[in-house]
Amino acid sequence: MRAITGVWRWRHNPLRRRTDFAEAWLALVALVLMVFAAPAVGVLCGSLTDTSLRQAVTEQRRHRHVTSAVVVRRAEQHAPVSEPDGSMGRAIRTRVVANWTAYDGSSHSGTLASPLKAPAPGATFRIWTDDRGRPAPRPMALSAADTHAVFSGICAAAAAAGLVEGVRRLIVWRLIRRRYERLDRAWARYGPDWGRTGAGS
Repeated sequence: MRAITGVWRWRHNPLRRRTDFAEAWLALVALVLMVFAAPAVGVLCGSLTDTSLRQAVTEQRRHRHVTSAVVVRRAEQHAPVSEPDGSMGRAIRTRVVANWTAYDGSSHSGTLASPLKAPAPGATFRIWTDDRGRPAPRPMALSAADTHAVFSGICAAAAAAGLVEGVRRLIVWRLIRRRYERLDRAWARYGPDWGRTGAGS
């Protein structure tokens, strides 16, 4: 609103400088871009992210399968371990050697991190595997994909608005520098004669 009133106020003001008018129009353009363009960028980015993530979720659900792992024994502490959801790494969960049957019917064995508090031989727990029977991460939930898409859209809109404001501030800074440079040149020209009789002041 200040941008609109600024443009109108400086329109016929006899004291208006070109930089004042440029600043007012620049503020108005920046306001319009932040109100309309930034949300449009956010919606576009969020939509593209949502489409991409939903395709990834569909692909993950097609190639990842849940199965039951049977505990054989506790594993050595230094043995490499896979989480039940398939991710690798050190976990607080108990490491066990387990057997499981893949989606294609093949049998597999490996060291996993069991979610069971006290895994005994013969105990079972669920794991996710890929088409070849290797431990794989749990497929992303659609709700998680939607959350990521919304978050990316908000971040994109905020980044676009921040970019517009940053460009506006940079241009205003340049305009102010030019204004002061003109003032310095004018003062250098007329300053020494300021207040003298017959100097035109």
